[in-house]
Amino acid sequence: MTDRSFGLQAADSPKTYPSLAEAARVWARIAALSFGGPAGQIAMMHRILVEEKRWLGDDRFLHALNFCMLLPGPEAQQLATYIGWLMHRTWGGVIAGVLFVLPGLVTIMALSWIYVIFGEVGFVSGLFFGLKAAVLAIVVQAVIRVGNRALKNPAMRVIAALSFVAIFALGAPFPLIVLVAALIGFAGARAGLPAFSVGKGHGGLGVTHIEDRETLLGEELAEMPTLARRAALAAGLVALALWLLPVAALVLLLGQGNVFADIAIFFSKMAVVTFGGAYAVLAYVAQEAVGTYGWLAPGEMLDGLGMAETTPGPLIMVLQFVGFLGAFRQAGWDVALLAGTLGGLLATWVTFAPCFAWIFLGAPYIERLRTNRALSAALTAVTAAVVGVILNLAIWFAMHVIWREVVRVEVAFFTFEWPVLSSLDLTAATLAALAIFAVFRLKLGIVTVLVGAAGLGGIMNALGLV
Repeated sequence: MTDRSFGLQAADSPKTYPSLAEAARVWARIAALSFGGPAGQIAMMHRILVEEKRWLGDDRFLHALNFCMLLPGPEAQQLATYIGWLMHRTWGGVIAGVLFVLPGLVTIMALSWIYVIFGEVGFVSGLFFGLKAAVLAIVVQAVIRVGNRALKNPAMRVIAALSFVAIFALGAPFPLIVLVAALIGFAGARAGLPAFSVGKGHGGLGVTHIEDRETLLGEELAEMPTLARRAALAAGLVALALWLLPVAALVLLLGQGNVFADIAIFFSKMAVVTFGGAYAVLAYVAQEAVGTYGWLAPGEMLDGLGMAETTPGPLIMVLQFVGFLGAFRQAGWDVALLAGTLGGLLATWVTFAPCFAWIFLGAPYIERLRTNRALSAALTAVTAAVVGVILNLAIWFAMHVIWREVVRVEVAFFTFEWPVLSSLDLTAATLAALAIFAVFRLKLGIVTVLVGAAGLGGIMNALGLV
């Protein structure tokens, strides 16, 4: 008997191919366990799909991951969408991608309500005070981890340093930094420079080699039938329409300057420049949402990141919190919670709708993209630039967590924020030092550190130290 979706003989498969309902249950399980950032989420996905279920092998899994790494947006969510599409076409991709986001969406929304209703309550304020210190330690860890992986030669280190100076001292927008880095990488590869040669592999994911011929989805699926490509193209165009048409309608009906139109436009920009993971784009979000739009304060940005770190789903779900507060603040109190909810949902929609478009439009041509060395070199250069951007984020967080007062300094062509040293908050500095010790010396997990820091913040508040 032949499987209608893939043209495989039942005898070729090691076990019965899963139904869409069975796959949905597995994706729901993966979504509920998707803590720990993209590396942890990808490793967990590999364990369940490759090692436990044997639905696909290492080559196919890393093949899909390579493709998702080339795309803007959260790679773990897009990897789930891609594998779901590979197994059950459009509906498989939609179900896998939506389920991966759903737990985080619900929990962040609930926490956003709690935050604006009870955030001024002393004990709750103390919990978030502790979370900020832990988030600082986690961002520092992200700088080191991404740096160790990306800065393999002097050229990459120069790109990282220049990107840091550009965003920290020159106020360069993140999309411009991504574009320039990509052009440098692409040009370097085309010129044949050794520093821009790209190797394969994704280390640090804890994968165990399983050959594709032992699994349900093997390398024989590299060439997709024409009908499948057309269906994917149609699904991709629908996803683009579902993303862009509501944005255009909001701008036309409400006009620029309305908070909902601004949320739709701003987070749509984020959807196309979020290379390098959530930490990279958060530097730009903090720069714009705090400084330009005034949607939230620096400390509140840290609170939102703490929420996203402790809930399942992509870390980029913090953008829902930003959208929530932006709409909440600009509405009258009688409708503020409704406005905040709509603002958060709108931010989430325009963040993730493009992810489905990228997968459906590009997945059938994954082989062509994967073997393009110049394109891969461009991504490598972008990742190097992201290190500098995340370093800027770490410094920005540190200034606003450890010091009570920050001023703007102008030196020649450079303009940057700098803390008033006499405004040092010893309690926050102590909590941050303990969190850094727990992360780097004790090697505690992210959730453990966040919960522990939040608890200490609550205790310090009860003692009158916060």
